[in-house]
Amino acid sequence: MKLLSISAKGLPLFKEELYLTFYAGQRVSEADRNQLHLLRNDSSFYLNNVEALIGINASGKTSVLKVILLALNLLNNEPINHIETRDILGQAEKVILNLCFYSDCDEICRLETVIVTSQDQNRDIRYAIKEETMWTKPASSVVTKKTLLDFEGNAPAATRSNDEAFLPSDTSIIIAYNKQHQQNIQVCDLLSLTNINVLPVSDDVPLDIVTFLDPTVENLSFAHEDKKITVHLKFKGKTEIVLSDPAELNHYLSSGTVKGIVTFTLAIRVLKSGGYLVIDELENHFNKEIVATLIRFFMDAGMNRMGGTLIFTTHYPELLDEFERNDCIYIIRNRDGITVSNLTDILKRNDLKKSDAYQSGFLEGTVPTYEAYMSLKKSIRLALKKEG
Repeated sequence: MKLLSISAKGLPLFKEELYLTFYAGQRVSEADRNQLHLLRNDSSFYLNNVEALIGINASGKTSVLKVILLALNLLNNEPINHIETRDILGQAEKVILNLCFYSDCDEICRLETVIVTSQDQNRDIRYAIKEETMWTKPASSVVTKKTLLDFEGNAPAATRSNDEAFLPSDTSIIIAYNKQHQQNIQVCDLLSLTNINVLPVSDDVPLDIVTFLDPTVENLSFAHEDKKITVHLKFKGKTEIVLSDPAELNHYLSSGTVKGIVTFTLAIRVLKSGGYLVIDELENHFNKEIVATLIRFFMDAGMNRMGGTLIFTTHYPELLDEFERNDCIYIIRNRDGITVSNLTDILKRNDLKKSDAYQSGFLEGTVPTYEAYMSLKKSIRLALKKEG
C-alpha cells in the first residue's frame, strides 16, 4: 500500500483544511526518475521517496506529522483510540479524513472517515467513527494526474453500517479490505525519539552504520544467552568493554551515535519493505552531512527499489538544497492556526536556491520576524543590566 494523499477537515489546531500529496505533482524529467518511485510499471505516475516539512519553532510541524501517522495507522487497521497520535484530534466535534492510496491489488482507493468525539464515564476523551465510505477503481483506468484521485461517478465499494456489531466503533472498515488482500503498511515512527535516545537490543546492527556515526568504534555486538544480554563494545586501540545492561551503552556512545544507529537500522527496514520512516526534527543530534546521507539513500532509486518513504520535519533550511524538486517540500506556518503550503504553490522556479528563499523571508512567515528579534534583544539587554 502506498499513500497518495491526505485531506483533513475539522482539526482544532489547523486554520484550514489540511491537504498533503505524496506523489510527484511536477513534471518528471529523465534525471528525476532516479530519485522517484514508479507507482506501477506501465504508468507515468511517480511517488516522492522523501517528504520534508519545514518551519520555525511552534509552527506546527509535529502536528502535521501526527496527522500523517494517524492516517497511516488507520489504514493499518489500528483502532483510533489505540493510536498514539490520536491527540491531534483534540476535542473536535467532527473530523473528516479523506485518504487516497494505491492498493497492493492494483487499485486506487479513497477512504472517507468521519470521526466524532465523546467522553467516557471517567471523562476521558474517546473517538468513534460515525460514517465511512470507501471507493475503488482499477489503477490501469487512470491515465492522467487529474483523474488519479477523482472518484466522481464511482459507486462506493463499501459503506459503514450500524449493523456491523463485530466492528469496533473506532476501527475502520478497511480492516475487511486489508484482510481480503492480505496487505498492510510498515510504519517506523520515530516521533517519540526526538529527545529520547534508547538503543534497541539487536544483533543485526551493521558495523558500517556504527563506524559511519563514530569512526572510533571497532566493534559493537550483542550476545544472547540464558535470557541475558551481553554487550561487547570495542574502541580502536582500546580494551574491549563488556556490559551486562544495554542501557549502559549511553555512557560510552554519544546521543547522536545512539540515535543514528536506531535511525539507520530502521531506514534499512523501510528500504527493504517499501514502508514509511517518520522522524521529527531529523537534524536533532546529527550533523548536516549525516542527515543529508539519509536523505540521499531514500532518493537513490537504485537503493530504494521498493519505494520506501522518508517523512521528516526540520528547522534546517540548508537541507532544502538537497532537493531538486519543489513538490516534496511543505512549508508549515502558524498564524492563528496551522497552515501547510506545498513549495510548488509559492515558489514557481526550481532553479532558485531553496535555502536562500526560505531564510530571506521571501516565503513569508518562515523566519522569526524583525519585531520578535528586536523584542528579544531588548529583553536580554534588560536582563543583563539587572544581573550587573
